[in-house]
Amino acid sequence: MIDEGEVWAKQPYHAAEDLPPDEARSVVKSGVEAARQVAAARMREVVSRTRKLKHEIAGCAVLVPSPMPDWSTDEILAVHFRMHKAEGVLFPDALCRAARTTCKSPLVSVPEKQLETFAESRLSVPFNRIMKTITDLGKTVGPPWGKDQKNAALAAIIGLQSDFE
Repeated sequence: MIDEGEVWAKQPYHAAEDLPPDEARSVVKSGVEAARQVAAARMREVVSRTRKLKHEIAGCAVLVPSPMPDWSTDEILAVHFRMHKAEGVLFPDALCRAARTTCKSPLVSVPEKQLETFAESRLSVPFNRIMKTITDLGKTVGPPWGKDQKNAALAAIIGLQSDFE
């Protein structure tokens, strides 16, 4: 989900770290906008491919990190940890925006840090049973089936069982 033409697109806050304030804000703004544009384009591609295969999209589930405080770009750039936090929120936020605005897909935001309790609450099933289903699903899908794939599959299952936001 990064703009292939920009070397810094994966980490726009880090790229802006040592720049003069006006230039730094411009780099960050460009990076955020690029992430949003790429997310929207990729979302449109997925929707188009899915529809060509005569499938219907029920919605979109995105694993999201804890929300960011309302820091300005200058405040983010002043503390290295904040840059990591901002970049960690950037891409999930871009996906959520793309689902809501570009593709008009129903969306459920699944809190990454509370995935276990959120899943149990939404699915009304003990987490160990949920994970057995996810593990069994992985056996039919094949590798790779690591933590990221398991969490994405769980988010999708939650999305299918949710009243979308």
